[in-house]
Amino acid sequence: MLYRASSINASLVPTVVATGTALKTVLQLLVPATTTIKIWGWGISFDGVTATAVPGLVSLLSVTNATAAAVTSTTPQIWSSPNTIPLSLCVGGATATGYNASGEGTTLSAQRFFDSQLVHPQTGYSVWFPSDARPPVPVSKSVRIRTTFAATVNCIPWIVYEEAA
Repeated sequence: MLYRASSINASLVPTVVATGTALKTVLQLLVPATTTIKIWGWGISFDGVTATAVPGLVSLLSVTNATAAAVTSTTPQIWSSPNTIPLSLCVGGATATGYNASGEGTTLSAQRFFDSQLVHPQTGYSVWFPSDARPPVPVSKSVRIRTTFAATVNCIPWIVYEEAA
């Protein structure tokens, strides 16, 4: 089953997330100890207004769950079906699946980068991985979209993933 994690609030409306000028997790997907996932695609859009603004660093990576960021909880939605069940096993929570991190957790020493790009704040970035190159994420890991910009800009991040059957 395919799911989409994004900065969706309880009313199922996308919530913009401010990036800030320091390293910040704008979306975190917590993979539980009971399943693995494969990332199908990810992306982020920005609402910058200054054409001369400096590009920021945007990264998709995985880290151990022990380093989970403190986030605003969100519930992943089914992406590939009009049904609302089964629910994703990557549940929301204060240090689980969520957006807009208020703290990065402990030092991120166990990292695996899937993609990093310099992105202008008036644009966005997205990628769909080929079927034979979808990044697998093992159990008990977190997938994060992290940003660093010279000036704060708002964004809407998303990840589409498949849970193992």
